[in-house]
Amino acid sequence: MSQMDVNEVLAQMRVLQGQAQKKPGESEPTTDFSDLLKNSIETVNETQQQAGNLAKAFESGESEASLAEVMVSLQKASVSFQAMVQVRNKLVEAYKDIMNMQM
Repeated sequence: MSQMDVNEVLAQMRVLQGQAQKKPGESEPTTDFSDLLKNSIETVNETQQQAGNLAKAFESGESEASLAEVMVSLQKASVSFQAMVQVRNKLVEAYKDIMNMQM
């Protein structure tokens, strides 16, 4: 084993030891679902804005970015937006299922 491998194994052992020493009642800090959703939407928005700005800069010749970098950036923005749309669709579907439940 190399020195790096040994350090990685030791780090993993320390993490596992810390997890094993936790009491059963203790849990990881929880994050609010609304905060998580808000952060995800903001991240998608930032990705789209960066891609748009990079594309505009490329079109006007202000950027030294290559066409490939611009296209990859635009595709990342598109994929992240499509993923967010799918999450929204699943949330709406789950909401409808809950609202249609008989009490």
